[in-house]
Amino acid sequence: MSIRIGILGYGNLGRGVECAIKQNPDMELKAVFTRRNPADVQILTETAKVYSVEEAVNKKDEIDVLILCGGSATDLPIQTPEYAKYFNVVDSFDTHARIPEHFEDVDKAAKESGKVGLISVGWDPGMFSLNRLYANAILPDGKDYTFWGKGVSQGHSDAVRRIEGVLDARQYTIPVEKALVAVRNGENPVLSTGEKHTREVFVVAEEGADKERITNEIKTMPNYFDEYETTVHFISQEEMKANHAGLPHGGFVIRTGKTGWEKENSHVIEYSLKLDSNPEFTSSVIVAYARAVYRLSQEGQTGCKTVFDIAPAYLSPKSPEELRKHML
Repeated sequence: MSIRIGILGYGNLGRGVECAIKQNPDMELKAVFTRRNPADVQILTETAKVYSVEEAVNKKDEIDVLILCGGSATDLPIQTPEYAKYFNVVDSFDTHARIPEHFEDVDKAAKESGKVGLISVGWDPGMFSLNRLYANAILPDGKDYTFWGKGVSQGHSDAVRRIEGVLDARQYTIPVEKALVAVRNGENPVLSTGEKHTREVFVVAEEGADKERITNEIKTMPNYFDEYETTVHFISQEEMKANHAGLPHGGFVIRTGKTGWEKENSHVIEYSLKLDSNPEFTSSVIVAYARAVYRLSQEGQTGCKTVFDIAPAYLSPKSPEELRKHML
């Protein structure tokens, strides 16, 4: 029997989830729920239907896991606890500082309804989180480093697009190679935010716009660019479409540590990702974890979970016997 999946929100992440479901034969997309006019949303799966979000609760008995594809700023803090009252849910909430309070809200709702809610699934938080945990447990005497990029930061790009005179923008986060080399060499450098990454911005400006003012507003923007070495390029809309249409990303999680009675031996653990499509990779992680949520629910578990609580075998469609034979 297929695991019946619902998608709430059909942007880049929702479309990625739909593609990922196609690659998992034990799953089927049953419904997409949207805040837009359902008639205006064209999906790829012929056997699924598009509904208004107002209809979601009425479909709760037809869906095993609802994947929430909204944004972390305003959507998920409200949506995940609300829909956990009716569905097993998975979200990609990525505001790291607010994860504890989000967990509490979802845990309360899911326990009251007897459902499973899995939050903060993706690559960071998500796969990077797991690698930080494993590396810390293995090398307790050590230091953690996380580098992001080279890739498009959607939040930073949106912030630039809000500047007066800007028609379009893409912002790339780029690791500083010198810092990466020092970490990989086990030098354990103390690195400030700006010493780990630089930022590169490509801007399409309105005709006649003050480019010097735009550049200054970008470079001095608090919490986004003011701590970083930032380079700004002005390009045409045609160049933007030709060269910056994709959403690549990636990064590195590294832990350096010492072992031995006198700490005489050094070790480096590194996990890296290089992604053509940030939303599609994130979606693929979410869909694997949706399988785990379904299995936990079938076992009678309830409440909120994170990737730390899920045994790896729950992610795979293979049986425990197959995993032991071919992957262990």
